[in-house]
Amino acid sequence: MSRIVLLDSGPLGLVTNPRVSPKSLACAEWLQDLLAGGADVLDELAGALRFLPITSTAMRQAAAFWAQARQAGQPTAPDPALDADAILAGQAAAMLADNVVIATTNVGHLSRFVAAAPWHTVQAK
Repeated sequence: MSRIVLLDSGPLGLVTNPRVSPKSLACAEWLQDLLAGGADVLDELAGALRFLPITSTAMRQAAAFWAQARQAGQPTAPDPALDADAILAGQAAAMLADNVVIATTNVGHLSRFVAAAPWHTVQAK
C-alpha cells in the first residue's frame, strides 16, 4: 500500500516559493520522487496533487488535540493564532489509516498527536 503524505506549511512553502534556493530545489525533487514512487500526496498544488477536503470528524479531532495540548501547557500556536497544526493532525487522524504521515519542518508540534517526520526523510513506501 502506498503511503499517504500530508504536507505541512513548511514543505508546501518550499515547493511553491518562487525564489529558487538549494533547499526549495531539494524539496521539489523530494516531492517529485514521492509522486513517482506512488505516494498519495494530499494537497491542492497546481493540479498535480489531490485535495483532501476537511470534514467535521477531522475538525472535532483537531479540537480534541487543541484542548489536549492547551491542558498540558504545550500549545502548538499562540493564543490568538489559528492552530493549523491541530487541524492538520486532526485531518491525519480522521483518515484512520496506518500509512498516513505528515511531512513537516516542525515535527515537535505534530508528532505529539500523529505520525510526522521531517519532509526530507519521508518516502513513498
